This record gives sequence, structure tokens and C-alpha cells, in this order.
Amino acid sequence: MSGIARRLYRGEVNVDFVGRQKLWYSLSGILLLISVAGLLFNGLNLGVEFKGGSVFSFKAPTATIEQVRGTFAESGAHQVIAQTTQNGWRVTTESLPAERVSAVQKAVANEFELRQNDVTLQVIGASWGGQVADKAIIGLIVFMLAIILYLTMAFEWKMALAAVVALLHDLVITAGVYAWSGFEVTPATLLGFLTILGYSLYDAVVVFDMIKEVTAKLGTTSKMTYTEAANNALNHTLIRSLNTTLVAILPVAAILFIGTTLFGAGTLKDLSLSLFVGMIVGTYSSLCVATPLLVTLKEREPRYQAIARRLSSHGTSGAKAAARQPVTAGAAGGAGGTGGTTTAGRGGATRAATPSGDKRKKR
Repeated sequence: MSGIARRLYRGEVNVDFVGRQKLWYSLSGILLLISVAGLLFNGLNLGVEFKGGSVFSFKAPTATIEQVRGTFAESGAHQVIAQTTQNGWRVTTESLPAERVSAVQKAVANEFELRQNDVTLQVIGASWGGQVADKAIIGLIVFMLAIILYLTMAFEWKMALAAVVALLHDLVITAGVYAWSGFEVTPATLLGFLTILGYSLYDAVVVFDMIKEVTAKLGTTSKMTYTEAANNALNHTLIRSLNTTLVAILPVAAILFIGTTLFGAGTLKDLSLSLFVGMIVGTYSSLCVATPLLVTLKEREPRYQAIARRLSSHGTSGAKAAARQPVTAGAAGGAGGTGGTTTAGRGGATRAATPSGDKRKKR
């Protein structure tokens, strides 16, 4: 494992991401189909902020979740969602009339030996959640337009299209996870959705920057097709993408799996699940969705079709040579966004120096 890690870090591992685009498209299609099915059949478990309802809060350290749910159900409340927090119990029901609220408070007080005033009530209207959802949709549209404009100016419209498709891919799959898991969708969840957009875009821009640098040198005498050059650039940024994801996902996983189980941080759970899923899917989409889609679009250009026909007619390919080419310090810097160049490798320099060295020996 350590040997593979060192080879991966030095850019010596050449994974054919682009060549397996049918595999990635099939996998993404299956994930999208499952996600859409979950959204259609299960739907999202919208929180009280979106559909409105009554929220009861009280302290009962010895109570169990079955007791709490049973008490609310017997008093006439439906759609009971009970959660433990640092301040006690938080139970959400549908919107209840005033007489039903009084009956619920009385039943809870009698069951857990509390005063009726100790069972507090908060009534939330659905209009507030609707306003949050509307603002989130507006923010999403503005974000997408800004992405298209920036990537079109910094790179080209085909890269912008590939990045937007990858972002929509990430959003649908993340929403599908919420649909199948039954996790409650709250305003914090929407915040997490908007956050993963930025993360996914960052990963895609890093990959596209390296692809732009490597493919800019392709000409009529090039020994690599656009597909091979893009795959070469993708492998050179692979370790950076994996390291970035690992470092970012560790604290999110700690919040999701440790914070929510030990400390009962309900709001953080809603946020951390969207971040956890979105980061994983975002890394996958930048490597296996955005880049293959970009290559599919670029290979249709006459310039790169001519290169592919010439190499095919000669029976040559630069894929294996590209896999053996090391990345210089300049190229590594380019992967990090600081700019740099890739060279033809040390082998070419050695062959160029050999004839002059032979002449000196003969003299």
C-alpha cells in the first residue's frame, strides 16, 4: 500500500479515467435513477420549517423515545417526530388547534411528572420555510450563472457546461440520499447543498486548469490525442483531489458520526450529511463525469479529430509514453493553480545529449 501511495503521489500511476467513460456514465446513470426514484416515491422529509407545525420542548431525562411518541399519539397528535437535544426533548407534530395543544401539554406533564408550564410550545408557519426555499433556489440560479460566466471567461464554454452538469449530478444524488434515508430537510440542509456546490466546483477547476495547460501544446505534430493528454493531466491532479477530499471530509465525518451520536447535535446532523455525501460525490464527478464529458465535447472539434486520424493512420499512440513521463516541479505547481509546464521527460533530454557526448569521447 505504501508503494502504491508513493507512486500515486509522484504521478507514476496512470488510471484510464477517460477511456472508461462508459463505465462512469453507467454508474452515474444508475445512481441518478435510484435518486430520482427515491424523490418520486419517498419524497423529501421536509422539516417543520417548510410544512409548518407545532414544536413541543420539555425535559424528561428518564423518558424513552417510545414513551414520548406514545404519549403524543394517545393525546391526538399525528406525524410525531421526537428528538433528544442538549436541553431535553424536542417533539414536532403537525399544526394543532389550541384545544389539542392544551391536551398534549397536559398529557405530557402527567406522564413525566412535570408542570404543564414546563412543556413549552412553538408554532411555526409553513410560509417561513417557503421563503427560505425560494431564496435558496434564487441563490442556486445565481450561483450557476456565475459559474457559467466565470468558466467561460477563464477557460471556455465547454468546460463550463461540463462543470454545470457535474454540479447538477451532485445535487440530485445528494437529494436522493436524503429521500431514501429519511433524514429531515431543514434550512441547514439547504445551506449544506449550497456549500457542496462550491466544493465540487473547486475540484473541477483544479482539474480543468491542468487539462488546459497540457492540451494547449497539442499541435499537428503532437504524439498524443486530446483524450490521452486530458487523461494524463487528470492523473497528475489525482493525488491532489484525493488529499483535498480526505482532509475536508474528516471533520465533517466527525460531526456526522460522533457529534450527533454523543452530543445529539440535530442541526449539525442536517448540515453534515449533505456535506459528507456532497464531498464524496463531488470528487467522483470532477474525475469521472466532468472530465470525460469535456473530452467528448472537445474530440468533436476538427483540430483534435485531425490529430486522432493522423495517429490512428500511423498506428501510434502517446498514451503509454505519457504514462511514463514524470511531472516536473512546474507541472506540479500547475496542478495546484500556480502555473507550470510539463516536459517531455528526462528520457528525451538524455537522448539529445548522447551524440555530443560521443563526439567528445572520440576526440
